[in-house]
Amino acid sequence: MSKKFVVTGGVLIFLGIILGAMASHALEKIVSEAMIMVFEKGVKYQLLMGIGLLTIGLNSDKIKFNLNPFYFMSVAGVLLFSGFLYLYSLHEIVPSLKKIVLFVPFGGVAMIAAWITITVQFIRQKSN
Repeated sequence: MSKKFVVTGGVLIFLGIILGAMASHALEKIVSEAMIMVFEKGVKYQLLMGIGLLTIGLNSDKIKFNLNPFYFMSVAGVLLFSGFLYLYSLHEIVPSLKKIVLFVPFGGVAMIAAWITITVQFIRQKSN
């Protein structure tokens, strides 16, 4: 088991649950329904990546290759993708946040690259 992966996955999951609840209760009073959907998209991907990190972390003792690139791309992806979606969803209140949406795709690319990297590594790994 990789404690780093499990803890990071757990943190992403519990923060995702808190942020999802916040979107349902607090944000509906201050932003449009469209921006709540944007916020919830960030929550969804954060939760998915958290579950992925948790799963890999719990099984890391069976994995024979370096997981650090996957870890760093995953965390960077969540911070950029979900984090910037959270900020962007508030641009109706803080208009200067509107342009931050331009950085969201970098997070998406990082998450995709993380999963491509680990999938290729699994394909290359020799069976026991």
